[in-house]
Amino acid sequence: MGSNAQRRREARERVDQMRRQDETAARRRNMVFGVALIVVVALAVGGIAWAVKASTKDATASPSIAGLKTYDYKGGEHTTNDVHYTQTPPVGGEHDPHWQTCAFYDQPIRNENAVHSLEHGAVWVTYDPNLSKADIATLKSKVTGDYLLVSPYPGLPAPVVASAWNNQVQLDGVDDPRLEQFVTQFRNGPQTPEPGAPCTNGVTTTVTS
Repeated sequence: MGSNAQRRREARERVDQMRRQDETAARRRNMVFGVALIVVVALAVGGIAWAVKASTKDATASPSIAGLKTYDYKGGEHTTNDVHYTQTPPVGGEHDPHWQTCAFYDQPIRNENAVHSLEHGAVWVTYDPNLSKADIATLKSKVTGDYLLVSPYPGLPAPVVASAWNNQVQLDGVDDPRLEQFVTQFRNGPQTPEPGAPCTNGVTTTVTS
């Protein structure tokens, strides 16, 4: 009789022990699953946040400019000769060893000097010499600050053309909103072959002086 009772107690103890082991294992599985779920959610949220941030950064850094044309000239090529440029005005290529001082000019300037300024990060805003005095005054008031070069350009294919190294857009006039957009994006922008190079203390001569 005593032996039977003892066996029943031992059986109950084994059952209780197995139940406790199962409960412990279940808690461990739940803990591991919970940690894994937290990691997956954190990675997903982080990935979405990074994608949104990157998308916002790209949209801010490189906004789309209607009509923008791009080219692939290399920097650092100097010559003292006159250069025949393909684009009007030029956006890159060989250029004079002396850059044009960034400023507003009421007379045309040499392509070769202006292209050197583009290499240093300047935006060159050229305008049709036949624009009205009021439009030229408006342009002069709009285009101010460092690394901006403004000059008339005979034979221009549009009323105003904005050029940076390897980038150019033809504009409808001095009030075209793309002008400000172009200046913001490309003045000393990532296209600059020699970032940080000066746009001051260069030559100030024009083709008529």
